[in-house]
Amino acid sequence: MAGNSFQLINTGYFYADGGSMFGAIPQQAWSRRYPADGEHRCRLAMHVGLVRTQSGRVILIDTGVGDKQLEQLRSTSYHFHGLTDLREALRERGISPGQVTDIVLTHLHFDHCGYVTRKEHDRIVPAFPEAICRVSRLQWENALHPHPLEADSYFPENMEALEKAGKLQLVQADCDLCEGVRLRLCGGHTSGQIVAYVQTDKATAVFVGDVIPIAAQVSPLWISAYDVRPLISYDEKIRLLDEAAANHQLIVHYHDAYTPCSTVRKINNFYKSVVRDERFVTSD
Repeated sequence: MAGNSFQLINTGYFYADGGSMFGAIPQQAWSRRYPADGEHRCRLAMHVGLVRTQSGRVILIDTGVGDKQLEQLRSTSYHFHGLTDLREALRERGISPGQVTDIVLTHLHFDHCGYVTRKEHDRIVPAFPEAICRVSRLQWENALHPHPLEADSYFPENMEALEKAGKLQLVQADCDLCEGVRLRLCGGHTSGQIVAYVQTDKATAVFVGDVIPIAAQVSPLWISAYDVRPLISYDEKIRLLDEAAANHQLIVHYHDAYTPCSTVRKINNFYKSVVRDERFVTSD
């Protein structure tokens, strides 16, 4: 849609074990598609979508890990590094925190929603005070009462301030956020993940969150061990990939440190990721 545009802001990096990222796929296979260090760790990014609409809305899709829990995360194997303050990154693009109108969180795992709130002295407050934040009802309820296998992925303090401020809106079904921006629910990785479709005059960008977090996982069989319902992940990937291939959509890979955006080509029953010229990534 003419007038809608998006950019990606890389808010930083962390490491994840390659075996966890690729699940049942042998290292001999996945290491040919995605680099790993000597400890078999994959370097992952956190690409936040900045969408500006023809009607003047400023939308963020996911927000990165933030800085509230870095001390707590320091004891983990993730080794977050190269972090960018999202509010400062937006100011560099001429956008003040108060000008952000909407936030879409694909899901509430801590590496996707940390910058939605911030510490102000001894309080946690909304980082973008005028923005309405949309999360699926399924994901919200899952975060409040997580299964023990997923509990470590949620930090309640990331979202409590938004709820208290009346800035949280729960999405119960597929819907249009505004003209040219559509939200669809998608299972598999976690309950009620949101996939955001942003239509521009150049392409429809599909922010798939952790359904296809890196381009190397474009094969439906290549499913992360972090996915709580891998059989559903398989079906959802087929649905997204068939649509992306048929309509030449641009897939945004939130975690890919090397290929943030790609298109998909379907060859018989196989899918191939086609690397695109990166016009959209504007921050390292």
